[in-house]
Amino acid sequence: MSNNRQTWQSFDEMRKAAAEGDPQAQCYLGVCFQTGQGVAQDYAEAVKWFRRAAEQDDPVAQCYLGFCFLSGHGVPQEYGEAAKWFREAAELGDAAAQFNLGVLYETGQGVPQNYAEAVKWYHAAAEQGEPQAQFNLGVFYEQGQVVPQNFTEAVNWYRRAAEQEVAPAQCNLGLCYQTGRGVPQDKQQAVRWFIRAARQGDKTAQHNLGVHYATVEATQHAGEIAAQHAVDVASAVAAAAAAEAVPDQAGKETP
Repeated sequence: MSNNRQTWQSFDEMRKAAAEGDPQAQCYLGVCFQTGQGVAQDYAEAVKWFRRAAEQDDPVAQCYLGFCFLSGHGVPQEYGEAAKWFREAAELGDAAAQFNLGVLYETGQGVPQNYAEAVKWYHAAAEQGEPQAQFNLGVFYEQGQVVPQNFTEAVNWYRRAAEQEVAPAQCNLGLCYQTGRGVPQDKQQAVRWFIRAARQGDKTAQHNLGVHYATVEATQHAGEIAAQHAVDVASAVAAAAAAEAVPDQAGKETP
């Protein structure tokens, strides 16, 4: 899909272009109405402009229109219509639409549930760098659902998503390092990824990090007890040896 999106010098210029039928201008105008940027927020007006652009095969507008039907913003919520517009955009190469279509296939919303189709669209989006699709694809490879179980491939997709700050991917990558699945076991790397996920509020990562530090603390405490025990034993041995070295004074007369 081409990324050559047009720009305009002013809002009025863009609005004029939209009125004259420019699909990219229509899409951008829809975004303005959806977000309330430069105009009063109006979901119905956003849908109007998204639809005009979508009917001219603008994939970004098609994806936005699909999301409007998915969320029920500006139109009644209708998963079937959402799937229709996501598919239109996905087939034109829009990564966000490919991901959203994959989600609908995974959940069975608006389309019959089909994990193979979900993986197909996640893979298409993931190859284009869509981070949530990369994470979802990693889960399928880790679980061996639809695709053969492959921890190395799971790590590959988790890492790509984790580097784009997807917290669950960071957590799962940490778990892979912790257990040695798909990568050599490396506790330091595990902690590194748990920390990055925990900072974003990932509860599982926060729990895993807490367990790690509790284990380290318990190990250190056990080491301190063992060291003290060794000192005590050494002291006792030294004392016994010293006692054996002193002559027995019992029975001797004092000169």
